[in-house]
Amino acid sequence: MVKTNPGRFFEDYTLGEVIRHAVPRTLSGGERAIYHALYPARHAFYSSDEFARSCGLNLSPLDDMIVFHTVFGKSVPDISLNAVANLGYAEGRFLQPVWPMDTLRSESEVIGLKQNSSGKTGVVYVRTRGINQHDATVLEFVRWVMVRKRDPNSPAPETRVPELDTAIAASDLVVPPGLSFAGYNFGLSGEPHRLDDYDIGERIDHVDGVTIEEAEHMMATRLWQNTARVHFDTSARPDGSRLIYGGHVISMARALSFNGLANAQIIVGVNSGAHANPCFAGDTVRAWSEVIDKAETSAPGVGAIRLRLVATKGGDAYSLRDDDGRYLPHILLDLDYWALMPV
Repeated sequence: MVKTNPGRFFEDYTLGEVIRHAVPRTLSGGERAIYHALYPARHAFYSSDEFARSCGLNLSPLDDMIVFHTVFGKSVPDISLNAVANLGYAEGRFLQPVWPMDTLRSESEVIGLKQNSSGKTGVVYVRTRGINQHDATVLEFVRWVMVRKRDPNSPAPETRVPELDTAIAASDLVVPPGLSFAGYNFGLSGEPHRLDDYDIGERIDHVDGVTIEEAEHMMATRLWQNTARVHFDTSARPDGSRLIYGGHVISMARALSFNGLANAQIIVGVNSGAHANPCFAGDTVRAWSEVIDKAETSAPGVGAIRLRLVATKGGDAYSLRDDDGRYLPHILLDLDYWALMPV
């Protein structure tokens, strides 16, 4: 009897099945400390219990991306262990804060399948949920991933590509209970800019850059218990390189965005996202943002800003696509998300 897990291949998925992922994980301040060591993360809401208390909460919750990486990492052994690439995200919503000592587990529903024309791979669409110890969903998102087939000659499944919302309506964003920016301390947050100081269509160059190192990206990926072979095993890719986990790029770009968006404190929605090109050790990640939309919320002093966050590795930063609509080689990430900001 085979006791090891070789991972699922494309033909192993069935539309509608729900996969409950191992292993639950209790999060603590340790994850926060390592996260802030790996990334230049400085948003005040996640750095200071006192700042979070001034915003109406009892203490600082864990960073949104810690929650995302933890939930995502749980799903990897069942969804993307044999992946060629993680392709994109949609319909991501952070539904309630995660506190130190909360325990999270993950489950995914297969909502779409599409074999590629080569017959060697296919795209699997899943809706993944992160659930806490109280059986409450704290995060949900859709992602799609290209997965190898075990047997290229096996029959293709029925094609079903899910219809996904292009954006989450501002009215559907969940504001943490009790949150108030009525007494927000701009001196301590690092910048004076409020929601009304940003114009739709405005672009912000976040100025700074960080060169990705082998040891740091593998440490980060292990932290989230992401076991995808392409991130660790040089024999898993034809070129002998380790592919940087896409979430590492997301966190790096989000942290870099502090310079210019220090008051975009809390991520509450991910409208869409694409890992446009692979990232490797030695690449220097830079980032810019574009303001797409703004909205008010019912919470005192709290507004929502919709941002496009683009991570690059050189080239003409603001050029995204070629004449055929393909991402240019220097574009690493194109992420559309909602964040909460004082008005």
